[in-house]
Amino acid sequence: MGDVKSIIEEMAKRAKQASRIVANLPTGIKNSVLNRTADAIEARKEQLQAENRKDLDSAQEKGLSAAFIDRLALTDKVIKSMADGLREVAALPDPVGEVVKMWKRPNELLVGRVRIPLGVICMIYESRPNVTIDAAGLCLKAGNATILRGGSDAIHSNMALAGILQDVLKELNVPREAVQVVPTTDRDAVTELLKREEEIDLIIPRGGEGLIRFVAENSRIPVLKHYKGVCHVYVDQSADLNMAKEICFNAKVQRPGVCNAMEGMLVHGTVAESFLPEMGKAFQEAGVEIRGCERTCSILPYAKKAQESDWGEEFLDLILAVRVVDSMGEAMDYIAKYGSNHTEAIVTMDYARARKFLSEVDASLVLVNASTRFNDGGQLGLGAEIGISTSKLHAYGPMGLEELTTTKFIAYGDGQIRT
Repeated sequence: MGDVKSIIEEMAKRAKQASRIVANLPTGIKNSVLNRTADAIEARKEQLQAENRKDLDSAQEKGLSAAFIDRLALTDKVIKSMADGLREVAALPDPVGEVVKMWKRPNELLVGRVRIPLGVICMIYESRPNVTIDAAGLCLKAGNATILRGGSDAIHSNMALAGILQDVLKELNVPREAVQVVPTTDRDAVTELLKREEEIDLIIPRGGEGLIRFVAENSRIPVLKHYKGVCHVYVDQSADLNMAKEICFNAKVQRPGVCNAMEGMLVHGTVAESFLPEMGKAFQEAGVEIRGCERTCSILPYAKKAQESDWGEEFLDLILAVRVVDSMGEAMDYIAKYGSNHTEAIVTMDYARARKFLSEVDASLVLVNASTRFNDGGQLGLGAEIGISTSKLHAYGPMGLEELTTTKFIAYGDGQIRT
């Protein structure tokens, strides 16, 4: 197989070559790749699950958690979801070649901006093998070549999925190198990928904070990332409290282990006495541990007194930090200090206060009267997403097809020269 450095160097160079072809593929060819891959994944389900079983057996031997093993498993449901996801991406409008804007200069030069692929995108991610297909499908539809480095625990699953995709690419005369999975579990592979600035245009890490920080600190290539999902719901003095209860419960309880789950709940002091007892009871029944400020604990005697470290913590569990505030300004100051620019929500019936919150709170999605769980590409109408960025260059929020492209200037002249 060769040493890691040679493997990565060769992969990167081939991806760069393939990217020139993929960038100019007709929409019909890209859609055919996605639809045929979806069919092949379902047709070769038993083969995929046999390879996946190797990863599952290894994970069990290592004593990894049930939750980890669940994310690793290519069940019938997950395989169908991957196939359906590819078909959904195929049905989306192709962003490549879209003319975003055109204008005419005084000298009659017609200037425009047109949407183009980014080039070569490298995804570095953990455990879930379905990310291999999600990322490859989105990047291909947006005209990009892709290098995928999944977690070592999913190596057999990822290689099998990549093999299916590459077989389809070959059938349709598209370079197999348009989608590549790093074939080694050696950790040095990540370090080598982060050095390939001549061939790779963008790195997208997806996983725990430790992985993302390592990538951001060691990459020579631009990185799109989010470290944490510390999301809040602020229950305003003018909130419909029944609505607030439903929103806060959904934001915390529906899927507590994801990045858009609520980790902190802020409640205006004028409604705390009427809101917290019923809300607290609902959380108690759902098994949520409340860590509250002094005022919260006086209203909810069963709440644990919050430590300083609880403010701004990403629990990813049925644990919630709760603070009573005296004003919306105090709530916004708290969010500015402890938030992670991911998702923030206000529950209010006051239009002016809603507008102020939307305007002044800095997050990739700010919501009024809705759960933080909506920060998701599918839920926001993007069709699909490759991840959520909390860095503002070049995307902020869920990254769909459009965010996997950039724009270049074009100009039509009629003999103009500069004087």
